[in-house]
Amino acid sequence: MKILVVGNGGREHAIAWTLLQSPNVEQVFCTPGNGGTATLKGCQNYPISVEDFAGIKTLVEHQGISLVVVGPELPLALGITDYLQQHNIKVFGPNQAGAQLEASKAWSKAFMEEAGIPTAQAAVFTDAQTAKAYVKTAPIVVKADGLAAGKGVTVATTVEMAHAAIDQIFAGEFGQDNLRVVVEDFLTGQEASVLALTDGLTIRPLVPAQDHKQAGEGDTGPNTGGMGAYAPTPIVPPELMPRVQQQVLEPTLATLRQRGIDYRGVVYAGLMISPEGDIKVLEFNCRFGDPETQAVLALLETPLDEVLLACCEQRLEQVPLQWKSGVSVCVVLASGGYPGSYEKGKVITGIEQAEASGAMVFHAGTKLQDGQILSDGGRVLGVTAIAPTFKEAIAETYKAVDCIDFEGLYCRRDIGFRVEG
Repeated sequence: MKILVVGNGGREHAIAWTLLQSPNVEQVFCTPGNGGTATLKGCQNYPISVEDFAGIKTLVEHQGISLVVVGPELPLALGITDYLQQHNIKVFGPNQAGAQLEASKAWSKAFMEEAGIPTAQAAVFTDAQTAKAYVKTAPIVVKADGLAAGKGVTVATTVEMAHAAIDQIFAGEFGQDNLRVVVEDFLTGQEASVLALTDGLTIRPLVPAQDHKQAGEGDTGPNTGGMGAYAPTPIVPPELMPRVQQQVLEPTLATLRQRGIDYRGVVYAGLMISPEGDIKVLEFNCRFGDPETQAVLALLETPLDEVLLACCEQRLEQVPLQWKSGVSVCVVLASGGYPGSYEKGKVITGIEQAEASGAMVFHAGTKLQDGQILSDGGRVLGVTAIAPTFKEAIAETYKAVDCIDFEGLYCRRDIGFRVEG
Protein backbone atom coordinates (compact mmCIF):
# COMPACT_ATOMS: atom_id res chain seq x y z
CA MET A 1 0.00 0.00 0.00
CA LYS A 2 0.96 3.66 -0.44
CA ILE A 3 0.74 6.07 2.48
CA LEU A 4 1.05 9.86 2.69
CA VAL A 5 2.55 11.49 5.80
CA VAL A 6 1.65 15.17 6.18
CA GLY A 7 4.35 17.30 7.86
CA ASN A 8 8.07 18.01 7.83
CA GLY A 9 9.45 17.36 11.33
CA GLY A 10 11.22 14.65 13.29
CA ARG A 11 7.88 13.09 14.18
CA GLU A 12 6.99 12.74 10.48
CA HIS A 13 10.38 11.24 9.58
CA ALA A 14 9.95 8.73 12.44
CA ILE A 15 6.42 7.84 11.23
CA ALA A 16 7.61 7.42 7.62
CA TRP A 17 10.60 5.31 8.72
CA THR A 18 8.42 3.10 10.93
CA LEU A 19 5.81 2.61 8.19
CA LEU A 20 8.53 1.51 5.77
CA GLN A 21 9.59 -1.29 8.16
CA SER A 22 6.26 -2.98 7.33
CA PRO A 23 6.05 -5.57 4.53
CA ASN A 24 2.61 -4.13 3.65
CA VAL A 25 3.95 -0.67 2.75
CA GLU A 26 5.18 -0.23 -0.79
CA GLN A 27 5.85 3.52 -0.72
CA VAL A 28 5.55 6.54 1.57
CA PHE A 29 5.05 10.11 0.38
CA CYS A 30 5.71 13.18 2.55
CA THR A 31 4.27 16.68 2.17
CA PRO A 32 6.42 18.67 2.39
CA GLY A 33 8.91 16.35 4.14
CA ASN A 34 12.52 17.19 5.00
CA GLY A 35 16.10 16.17 4.22
CA GLY A 36 15.63 12.89 6.06
CA THR A 37 12.50 11.82 4.22
CA ALA A 38 14.11 12.98 0.94
CA THR A 39 16.93 10.47 1.44
CA LEU A 40 14.85 7.65 3.00
CA LYS A 41 14.60 4.63 0.71
CA GLY A 42 11.00 4.10 -0.39
CA CYS A 43 10.00 7.66 0.50
CA GLN A 44 9.33 10.64 -1.76
CA ASN A 45 8.78 14.30 -0.86
CA TYR A 46 6.30 16.61 -2.54
CA PRO A 47 6.61 20.37 -1.84
CA ILE A 48 2.99 20.83 -0.78
CA SER A 49 2.15 22.93 2.30
CA VAL A 50 0.36 21.20 5.19
CA GLU A 51 -2.38 23.84 4.73
CA ASP A 52 -2.89 23.12 0.99
CA PHE A 53 -5.71 20.62 1.42
CA ALA A 54 -6.68 20.67 -2.29
CA GLY A 55 -3.06 19.98 -3.31
CA ILE A 56 -2.87 17.08 -0.85
CA LYS A 57 -6.15 15.65 -2.17
CA THR A 58 -4.85 15.82 -5.76
CA LEU A 59 -1.63 14.04 -4.79
CA VAL A 60 -3.58 11.27 -3.03
CA GLU A 61 -5.78 10.74 -6.09
CA HIS A 62 -2.91 10.84 -8.63
CA GLN A 63 -0.67 8.46 -6.68
CA GLY A 64 -3.32 5.97 -5.57
CA ILE A 65 -2.59 6.57 -1.87
CA SER A 66 -4.60 4.40 0.56
CA LEU A 67 -4.07 6.29 3.82
CA VAL A 68 -3.14 9.82 4.93
CA VAL A 69 -1.38 10.18 8.30
CA VAL A 70 -1.44 13.76 9.61
CA GLY A 71 1.59 14.64 11.76
CA PRO A 72 1.27 18.25 13.01
CA GLU A 73 -1.54 19.90 14.95
CA LEU A 74 -2.04 22.90 12.63
CA PRO A 75 -3.69 21.10 9.67
CA LEU A 76 -5.81 19.07 12.11
CA ALA A 77 -7.01 22.27 13.80
CA LEU A 78 -7.76 23.75 10.36
CA GLY A 79 -9.91 20.74 9.40
CA ILE A 80 -7.77 18.65 7.03
CA THR A 81 -9.47 15.44 8.18
CA ASP A 82 -12.96 16.81 7.52
CA TYR A 83 -11.90 18.02 4.05
CA LEU A 84 -10.24 14.76 2.95
CA GLN A 85 -13.02 12.58 4.39
CA GLN A 86 -15.54 14.54 2.31
CA HIS A 87 -13.59 13.22 -0.72
CA ASN A 88 -13.68 9.62 0.59
CA ILE A 89 -10.02 9.64 1.60
CA LYS A 90 -8.98 7.59 4.64
CA VAL A 91 -7.28 9.81 7.26
CA PHE A 92 -5.54 9.03 10.55
CA GLY A 93 -6.03 12.12 12.72
CA PRO A 94 -9.05 13.67 14.44
CA ASN A 95 -11.52 15.98 12.77
CA GLN A 96 -11.61 19.72 13.50
CA ALA A 97 -14.03 19.28 16.41
CA GLY A 98 -11.74 16.72 18.05
CA ALA A 99 -8.61 18.77 17.41
CA GLN A 100 -9.95 21.39 19.82
CA LEU A 101 -8.46 19.16 22.56
CA GLU A 102 -5.17 20.83 21.63
CA ALA A 103 -6.18 23.89 19.62
CA SER A 104 -7.82 25.60 22.61
CA LYS A 105 -6.57 25.14 26.15
CA ALA A 106 -9.73 26.81 27.47
CA TRP A 107 -11.91 24.32 25.54
CA SER A 108 -9.72 21.49 26.78
CA LYS A 109 -10.02 22.62 30.43
CA ALA A 110 -13.81 22.76 30.18
CA PHE A 111 -13.76 19.32 28.55
CA MET A 112 -11.69 17.85 31.40
CA GLU A 113 -14.05 19.31 33.96
CA GLU A 114 -17.06 17.80 32.18
CA ALA A 115 -15.29 14.42 31.90
CA GLY A 116 -14.21 14.42 35.56
CA ILE A 117 -10.56 14.12 34.56
CA PRO A 118 -8.12 15.19 37.32
CA THR A 119 -6.34 18.42 36.36
CA ALA A 120 -5.05 21.66 37.88
CA GLN A 121 -7.54 24.36 38.83
CA ALA A 122 -7.54 27.11 36.18
CA ALA A 123 -9.20 30.30 35.00
CA VAL A 124 -9.51 31.78 31.51
CA PHE A 125 -9.08 35.48 30.70
CA THR A 126 -9.60 37.67 27.64
CA ASP A 127 -7.80 40.76 28.95
CA ALA A 128 -4.44 41.29 30.63
CA GLN A 129 -5.55 43.35 33.63
CA THR A 130 -8.07 40.80 34.91
CA ALA A 131 -5.57 37.98 34.38
CA LYS A 132 -2.88 39.87 36.32
CA ALA A 133 -5.30 40.65 39.15
CA TYR A 134 -6.01 36.91 39.46
CA VAL A 135 -2.31 36.11 40.00
CA LYS A 136 -1.73 36.54 43.75
CA THR A 137 1.08 34.04 44.39
CA ALA A 138 3.75 32.06 42.58
CA PRO A 139 4.74 29.58 41.26
CA ILE A 140 1.85 29.62 38.81
CA VAL A 141 1.42 28.53 35.19
CA VAL A 142 0.47 30.89 32.34
CA LYS A 143 -0.61 29.42 28.98
CA ALA A 144 -1.52 30.93 25.64
CA ASP A 145 -4.94 29.51 24.78
CA GLY A 146 -4.25 28.49 21.17
CA LEU A 147 -1.54 26.67 19.24
CA ALA A 148 1.96 27.94 20.05
CA ALA A 149 4.28 25.18 18.76
CA GLY A 150 4.96 23.94 22.30
CA LYS A 151 6.27 27.32 23.44
CA GLY A 152 3.20 29.09 24.82
CA VAL A 153 3.56 27.88 28.42
CA THR A 154 5.40 29.76 31.19
CA VAL A 155 5.97 28.26 34.61
CA ALA A 156 6.25 31.57 36.48
CA THR A 157 8.32 31.44 39.67
CA THR A 158 7.37 35.02 40.62
CA VAL A 159 4.23 37.15 40.24
CA GLU A 160 6.25 39.57 38.06
CA MET A 161 7.23 36.73 35.74
CA ALA A 162 3.57 35.70 35.44
CA HIS A 163 2.57 39.28 34.60
CA ALA A 164 5.28 39.44 31.92
CA ALA A 165 4.03 36.18 30.39
CA ILE A 166 0.46 37.52 30.34
CA ASP A 167 1.64 40.72 28.63
CA GLN A 168 3.58 38.65 26.08
CA ILE A 169 0.45 36.69 25.09
CA PHE A 170 -1.79 39.76 24.83
CA ALA A 171 0.91 41.58 22.83
CA GLY A 172 0.36 38.95 20.12
CA GLU A 173 3.60 37.02 20.67
CA PHE A 174 1.78 33.82 19.67
CA GLY A 175 -0.44 35.39 17.00
CA GLN A 176 -3.25 37.92 16.96
CA ASP A 177 -5.83 35.12 17.09
CA ASN A 178 -4.25 33.79 20.28
CA LEU A 179 -5.33 36.54 22.68
CA ARG A 180 -6.78 34.46 25.50
CA VAL A 181 -4.82 33.24 28.47
CA VAL A 182 -5.27 30.28 30.80
CA VAL A 183 -3.81 30.70 34.30
CA GLU A 184 -3.60 27.53 36.33
CA ASP A 185 -2.24 26.20 39.59
CA PHE A 186 1.32 24.93 39.63
CA LEU A 187 1.58 21.18 40.19
CA THR A 188 4.58 19.41 41.68
CA GLY A 189 5.97 16.13 40.43
CA GLN A 190 7.38 14.74 37.21
CA GLU A 191 5.82 15.13 33.77
CA ALA A 192 5.17 12.12 31.57
CA SER A 193 3.54 11.64 28.17
CA VAL A 194 1.03 8.91 27.42
CA LEU A 195 0.19 8.73 23.73
CA ALA A 196 -2.94 6.71 23.16
CA LEU A 197 -4.54 5.55 19.91
CA THR A 198 -8.29 5.52 19.45
CA ASP A 199 -10.71 4.49 16.71
CA GLY A 200 -13.60 6.28 18.43
CA LEU A 201 -14.72 3.05 20.15
CA THR A 202 -11.57 1.74 21.86
CA ILE A 203 -8.66 3.71 23.32
CA ARG A 204 -5.31 2.07 23.86
CA PRO A 205 -2.09 3.57 25.30
CA LEU A 206 1.36 3.22 23.77
CA VAL A 207 4.37 2.84 26.08
CA PRO A 208 4.66 5.92 28.35
CA ALA A 209 7.43 8.40 27.56
CA GLN A 210 9.11 11.32 29.26
CA ASP A 211 10.53 14.30 27.45
CA HIS A 212 12.78 17.19 28.40
CA LYS A 213 11.03 20.44 27.45
CA GLN A 214 13.55 22.96 28.76
CA ALA A 215 16.56 24.10 26.76
CA GLY A 216 19.12 23.91 29.57
CA GLU A 217 20.67 20.99 31.40
CA GLY A 218 19.03 20.00 34.66
CA ASP A 219 15.68 21.05 33.14
CA THR A 220 16.48 24.77 33.29
CA GLY A 221 15.95 27.66 30.89
CA PRO A 222 13.12 28.43 28.44
CA ASN A 223 10.63 25.86 27.18
CA THR A 224 11.24 24.37 23.74
CA GLY A 225 9.38 21.92 21.54
CA GLY A 226 11.41 19.20 23.34
CA MET A 227 15.14 18.52 23.66
CA GLY A 228 14.99 14.75 24.09
CA ALA A 229 12.83 11.87 25.28
CA TYR A 230 12.94 8.29 26.50
CA ALA A 231 10.55 5.36 26.80
CA PRO A 232 9.14 3.57 28.63
CA THR A 233 9.52 6.01 31.51
CA PRO A 234 9.87 4.48 35.00
CA ILE A 235 7.75 7.35 36.40
CA VAL A 236 4.71 5.57 34.87
CA PRO A 237 5.33 1.93 35.85
CA PRO A 238 3.07 -0.84 34.48
CA GLU A 239 1.03 -0.89 37.71
CA LEU A 240 0.09 2.79 37.20
CA MET A 241 -1.19 2.33 33.63
CA PRO A 242 -4.62 0.90 34.62
CA ARG A 243 -5.26 4.14 36.58
CA VAL A 244 -4.24 6.24 33.56
CA GLN A 245 -6.67 4.17 31.49
CA GLN A 246 -9.53 4.52 34.01
CA GLN A 247 -9.02 8.12 35.19
CA VAL A 248 -7.87 9.75 31.93
CA LEU A 249 -8.25 7.77 28.71
CA GLU A 250 -11.67 6.14 29.16
CA PRO A 251 -13.37 9.38 30.39
CA THR A 252 -11.78 11.25 27.46
CA LEU A 253 -13.22 8.86 24.90
CA ALA A 254 -16.60 8.70 26.65
CA THR A 255 -16.91 12.50 26.71
CA LEU A 256 -15.86 12.84 23.06
CA ARG A 257 -18.60 10.36 22.18
CA GLN A 258 -21.16 12.19 24.36
CA ARG A 259 -20.32 15.37 22.47
CA GLY A 260 -20.86 13.58 19.15
CA ILE A 261 -17.17 13.80 18.17
CA ASP A 262 -15.95 10.85 16.08
CA TYR A 263 -12.29 10.90 17.11
CA ARG A 264 -9.89 8.60 15.24
CA GLY A 265 -6.26 9.38 15.94
CA VAL A 266 -3.89 10.09 18.81
CA VAL A 267 -4.93 11.39 22.21
CA TYR A 268 -1.71 12.64 23.80
CA ALA A 269 -2.10 13.13 27.55
CA GLY A 270 0.60 15.22 29.21
CA LEU A 271 0.52 14.01 32.80
CA MET A 272 1.93 15.25 36.10
CA ILE A 273 2.78 12.38 38.42
CA SER A 274 2.98 13.65 41.99
CA PRO A 275 5.52 12.27 44.51
CA GLU A 276 2.59 10.36 46.05
CA GLY A 277 1.73 8.81 42.66
CA ASP A 278 -1.38 10.90 41.94
CA ILE A 279 -2.14 11.63 38.26
CA LYS A 280 -3.26 14.97 36.86
CA VAL A 281 -3.56 16.00 33.22
CA LEU A 282 -1.48 19.06 32.32
CA GLU A 283 -2.62 19.19 28.70
CA PHE A 284 -4.01 17.21 25.81
CA ASN A 285 -2.57 17.13 22.30
CA CYS A 286 -4.37 15.77 19.26
CA ARG A 287 -1.35 14.18 17.53
CA PHE A 288 1.85 12.24 18.10
CA GLY A 289 4.30 14.12 20.33
CA ASP A 290 7.71 15.26 19.15
CA PRO A 291 10.28 13.95 20.22
CA GLU A 292 8.34 11.29 22.16
CA THR A 293 7.27 9.68 18.87
CA GLN A 294 10.88 8.95 17.95
CA ALA A 295 11.43 7.10 21.24
CA VAL A 296 8.05 5.32 21.29
CA LEU A 297 7.82 4.16 17.66
CA ALA A 298 11.39 2.83 17.82
CA LEU A 299 10.04 0.22 20.27
CA LEU A 300 6.87 -0.73 18.35
CA GLU A 301 6.91 -4.32 17.04
CA THR A 302 3.43 -4.37 15.46
CA PRO A 303 3.48 -2.92 11.91
CA LEU A 304 2.41 0.71 12.30
CA ASP A 305 0.26 0.73 9.15
CA GLU A 306 -1.90 -2.09 10.57
CA VAL A 307 -2.53 -0.12 13.77
CA LEU A 308 -3.34 3.17 12.01
CA LEU A 309 -5.65 1.50 9.50
CA ALA A 310 -7.44 -0.28 12.35
CA CYS A 311 -8.06 3.14 13.95
CA CYS A 312 -9.50 4.53 10.71
CA GLU A 313 -11.71 1.46 10.22
CA GLN A 314 -12.88 1.21 13.87
CA ARG A 315 -11.35 -2.23 14.57
CA LEU A 316 -8.55 -1.27 16.94
CA GLU A 317 -9.81 -3.79 19.48
CA GLN A 318 -8.77 -6.60 17.11
CA VAL A 319 -5.13 -5.49 16.68
CA PRO A 320 -2.69 -6.45 19.45
CA LEU A 321 0.10 -3.97 20.22
CA GLN A 322 3.44 -5.71 20.61
CA TRP A 323 6.64 -4.06 21.82
CA LYS A 324 10.34 -4.74 21.54
CA SER A 325 12.19 -5.45 24.76
CA GLY A 326 14.52 -2.78 26.10
CA VAL A 327 14.31 1.01 26.25
CA SER A 328 14.88 3.87 23.82
CA VAL A 329 16.43 7.31 24.18
CA CYS A 330 16.21 10.24 21.75
CA VAL A 331 18.52 13.28 21.95
CA VAL A 332 17.64 16.40 19.94
CA LEU A 333 20.42 18.30 18.19
CA ALA A 334 19.39 21.95 17.90
CA SER A 335 20.64 25.08 16.21
CA GLY A 336 22.61 27.41 18.49
CA GLY A 337 20.27 30.00 20.00
CA TYR A 338 17.12 27.84 19.85
CA PRO A 339 14.37 28.47 21.06
CA GLY A 340 15.39 32.08 20.41
CA SER A 341 16.87 33.30 17.12
CA TYR A 342 19.15 30.92 15.23
CA GLU A 343 20.76 30.52 11.82
CA LYS A 344 19.78 28.01 9.13
CA GLY A 345 21.64 26.56 6.16
CA LYS A 346 24.53 24.94 8.06
CA VAL A 347 26.09 21.86 6.42
CA ILE A 348 25.54 18.71 8.53
CA THR A 349 28.19 15.98 8.57
CA GLY A 350 28.48 12.59 10.25
CA ILE A 351 24.93 11.28 9.89
CA GLU A 352 26.07 8.11 8.10
CA GLN A 353 28.65 7.39 10.80
CA ALA A 354 25.99 7.89 13.49
CA GLU A 355 23.65 5.45 11.75
CA ALA A 356 26.53 2.97 11.26
CA SER A 357 26.87 2.90 15.07
CA GLY A 358 23.36 1.43 15.22
CA ALA A 359 21.38 4.59 16.03
CA MET A 360 18.47 6.02 14.07
CA VAL A 361 18.88 9.66 13.01
CA PHE A 362 15.49 11.30 12.51
CA HIS A 363 15.57 14.65 10.72
CA ALA A 364 13.50 17.45 12.25
CA GLY A 365 14.66 20.72 10.66
CA THR A 366 16.74 19.78 7.60
CA LYS A 367 16.64 20.09 3.83
CA LEU A 368 18.45 18.36 0.98
CA GLN A 369 20.17 20.88 -1.29
CA ASP A 370 22.72 20.11 -4.01
CA GLY A 371 23.40 16.70 -2.49
CA GLN A 372 24.06 18.08 0.99
CA ILE A 373 21.93 17.96 4.15
CA LEU A 374 21.56 21.47 5.59
CA SER A 375 20.03 22.67 8.86
CA ASP A 376 16.62 24.25 8.30
CA GLY A 377 15.04 24.73 11.72
CA GLY A 378 15.51 25.14 15.45
CA ARG A 379 15.42 21.44 16.24
CA VAL A 380 17.56 19.82 13.55
CA LEU A 381 17.98 16.09 14.29
CA GLY A 382 16.72 13.51 16.79
CA VAL A 383 19.26 10.77 17.44
CA THR A 384 17.61 7.63 18.83
CA ALA A 385 19.01 4.34 20.12
CA ILE A 386 17.58 1.20 21.74
CA ALA A 387 19.38 -0.91 24.35
CA PRO A 388 18.49 -3.31 27.20
CA THR A 389 18.99 -0.63 29.91
CA PHE A 390 18.78 3.14 30.12
CA LYS A 391 22.46 3.41 30.96
CA GLU A 392 23.36 1.55 27.76
CA ALA A 393 20.76 3.36 25.62
CA ILE A 394 21.99 6.78 26.81
CA ALA A 395 25.60 5.79 26.07
CA GLU A 396 24.68 4.46 22.60
CA THR A 397 22.71 7.60 21.76
CA TYR A 398 25.48 10.01 22.76
CA LYS A 399 28.07 7.88 20.94
CA ALA A 400 26.04 8.50 17.77
CA VAL A 401 25.47 12.17 18.65
CA ASP A 402 29.22 12.68 18.83
CA CYS A 403 29.59 11.55 15.19
CA ILE A 404 27.48 14.48 13.97
CA ASP A 405 28.53 18.08 13.50
CA PHE A 406 27.25 21.37 12.11
CA GLU A 407 28.07 24.97 12.93
CA GLY A 408 26.34 26.09 16.15
CA LEU A 409 25.16 22.57 17.10
CA TYR A 410 23.66 22.48 20.59
CA CYS A 411 22.28 19.55 22.55
CA ARG A 412 21.65 18.76 26.16
CA ARG A 413 24.17 16.26 27.50
CA ASP A 414 21.90 15.03 30.30
CA ILE A 415 18.89 13.51 28.53
CA GLY A 416 17.63 10.69 30.74
CA PHE A 417 19.39 11.98 33.85
CA ARG A 418 16.37 11.04 35.99
CA VAL A 419 16.69 7.35 35.08
CA GLU A 420 20.45 6.83 34.87
CA GLY A 421 21.88 4.11 37.01
